Amino acid sequence: MYYVSTRDAGRRLTASQAIVEGLSRDGGLYLPEEIPQLTMDEIKALAALSYPERAARLMKRYLDEFTEEELLGFAKSAYGPAKFDTPAAAPVVKLTENTYIQELWHGPTCAFKDMALQMLPYLLTASLRKTGEEKTVCILVATSGDTGKAALAGFADAPGTGITVFYPEGKVSRVQNLQMSTQEGDNVAVCGIRGNFDDAQSAVKRIFADKELAERLEAAGTVLSSANSINVGRLVPQVVYYFAAYAQLLRAGAIEAGDAVEFCVPTGNFGDILAGYYAKCMGLPVAKLVVASDKNNVLADFLTTGVYDRNRPFFTTISPSMDILISSNLERMLYFLSDGDCELVAGLMEQLAQTGRYEVPADLLAKIQSVFGCGWASEDEVLTAIKSCWDANGYVIDPHTACGYHVFEQVAPAEGAKARVLLSTASPYKFPRACCDALGLDVPEDDFEAMRVLEQATNTVAPTQLAELESKPIRFEDVCDVADMANYVEQAVKKMASN
Repeated sequence: MYYVSTRDAGRRLTASQAIVEGLSRDGGLYLPEEIPQLTMDEIKALAALSYPERAARLMKRYLDEFTEEELLGFAKSAYGPAKFDTPAAAPVVKLTENTYIQELWHGPTCAFKDMALQMLPYLLTASLRKTGEEKTVCILVATSGDTGKAALAGFADAPGTGITVFYPEGKVSRVQNLQMSTQEGDNVAVCGIRGNFDDAQSAVKRIFADKELAERLEAAGTVLSSANSINVGRLVPQVVYYFAAYAQLLRAGAIEAGDAVEFCVPTGNFGDILAGYYAKCMGLPVAKLVVASDKNNVLADFLTTGVYDRNRPFFTTISPSMDILISSNLERMLYFLSDGDCELVAGLMEQLAQTGRYEVPADLLAKIQSVFGCGWASEDEVLTAIKSCWDANGYVIDPHTACGYHVFEQVAPAEGAKARVLLSTASPYKFPRACCDALGLDVPEDDFEAMRVLEQATNTVAPTQLAELESKPIRFEDVCDVADMANYVEQAVKKMASN
């Protein structure tokens, strides 16, 4: 299978080449030339498999340069007991008669990004071998909170790689900050930027397009790649947990093969829910994919009106990983639903870059709305949703998941859906002060005190990897302006080379 750029279908790479390159040199995003298809018998067969076995079988359909045995070895390492605290990896929990939560936060960083970023280092290092690349690969990441730590945890001390992460200073939770600033490893660098996530993400894309910088880095024996969801090596593993949710519902007798399921996904950069679109196109019976936004509701507005407009106030919310106004992966969805119209996609992206907005044609909007629903939650509605979920179900959710819980309560079930699944994207203990506030508990100024209050009130236990951050030494306190990010990358590469 070949991968093409959203802006030039003539630019065709193998999967390993696309994984190594990350972002296409024309500014577009790589995606599979065609989406593989599964029969209902093949989908039913997944119910009898373990999570690593499902991952290997499904990823093989996208990564034909890899053997299934090779992928199974990667998956057992990525999702095994050394990394995940449950064999299910992404367990489904019943809330009500036909509503379920899929917990995507049982990995080492307690956020859904682990589902892809524990796999990506294996895919990347294997892709380096397959493409004959002998240079060190510097992974460049912009994060709104969770991707950074998940990427750091995956790539720390991975052979042949280095990683530099940028996050918006003061716009992530204290726990998220400590997860990054205490990261161990000789090949890692972390830096706050004076700006928001969109500033960081746009600057990272400019760095990838900087040919002079690329030449200097290559001369020093380094090439750039990405661990953001712009990398196809991130998206392919995410498809797996949609099939895993369906498989678990089948095994539990909650649905029968062929029954449609509705998924609600809290999302900012559109990567998580795009994987659900891939799953639907592969044959998974998906009734609707519902986008849940926070107060930065640019996606909800777009899905309602067809107008994407980032020219609006940026809000720092209690769901910081969704505080995004430029949703990169929307470009991939536009490509698929416009039937691969690269000229249209490139034109829309140029309008976004130049004016901050674009509007899709009416026929394209109709196709988008046939697949995606949407809704959003205000700050007060997020807090109310956390309390409502606890009162009704005795189940604690984090602020991001609460956006989805609120939207599911507001949006009527999709026609034909036999079950509704809310993707839970982070442990509530990553945002303990917000959860304490929502539940009407004392809200200590210190996140770790708040964890203890939450534990006592809900009879739950904070994940060890979060609680131990309180005593870990801080390694990174760098902060730079957006204009200095390229220079920071260059200096970080030199420092790592000398280690």
